[in-house]
Amino acid sequence: MEANIVSYVIRRFGFALVTLWVLSLLVFAGSHILPGNVGRAMLGPFADQRAVDALNHEMGADRPLVRQYVDWMAGFVTGDLGKSSAYRMPVAQFLTGALANSAKLAFMGFLMVVPLSILGGVIAAVYRRSAIDKAISIIGISATVVPEFISAILMILVFGIWLQWFPISAVWPAGSGVGTQLYHLFLPSIPLVLVLFGYIARMTRASMIEALDSDYTRTAILKGLSYPLVIWRHCLRNALAPTISVIASQTVYLIGGLVVIELIFRYQGIGSLIYFAAKKKDFPMLQAGVMSVGAIFAVVTLIADLMFAALNPRIRLEGRS
Repeated sequence: MEANIVSYVIRRFGFALVTLWVLSLLVFAGSHILPGNVGRAMLGPFADQRAVDALNHEMGADRPLVRQYVDWMAGFVTGDLGKSSAYRMPVAQFLTGALANSAKLAFMGFLMVVPLSILGGVIAAVYRRSAIDKAISIIGISATVVPEFISAILMILVFGIWLQWFPISAVWPAGSGVGTQLYHLFLPSIPLVLVLFGYIARMTRASMIEALDSDYTRTAILKGLSYPLVIWRHCLRNALAPTISVIASQTVYLIGGLVVIELIFRYQGIGSLIYFAAKKKDFPMLQAGVMSVGAIFAVVTLIADLMFAALNPRIRLEGRS
């Protein structure tokens, strides 16, 4: 049993490393395919070409691509993310703050959408083919297909301008406490909840229906256990296993797919940082931002796989990859 668990963890960890390596190749190749010159971007369009060439030589931008890739990856692994070509400051100073801000917004959305979606999926499964089931399914599907920028604008118009319940900006005053920060992040979190609710609720519903129709559920009911206890102790545990994979993939979206939300609500997170880095052709910032999101994806996916195996021991015992 322990050997199977160790083997499963090693395989998943190896897959995560391979994923990051492939991503690093794509990011590095993409940043060099994009038009632009690092030295020219830093010195401006009117700088002398000799000064541009000297700066490129100083930064190593004129070295062979293989050497640049090796040095870049070595720096990323050791925490040296280089210097921003747009701001001429270490990338780590910008990246740390942006990741922290996005983590706060993602945590707020995660805290709202996961319990709500699981509860909605369980209720829809228990009352399948009823009006409640249809209402939850229709709401989830309708909310999923609405783009974030439309729902965000509607939230601002209704709750920020007309009702004036929440601020229209996610930026809180300096020195604000946790309560004030959550208050400013509540409105930007609503579009995220609307987009993700349908995915998680539908997966939970499908898994719960399968669990409710299983033999072990009927056996537990025949033994005299109450229906709520059967749902909580037997069905939900097995139904959560496939739901975790969906939650993990959507958690990555909460971290890295917030460009629209962050721009609309003027929030300085990793999404807006990557957007402005690409706009300014700040390749060191762009590479560090995308690789950080990829590292988060790999870690979250690895954790999800381990949780999936813990909830469903057959996965690791069967040796699935």
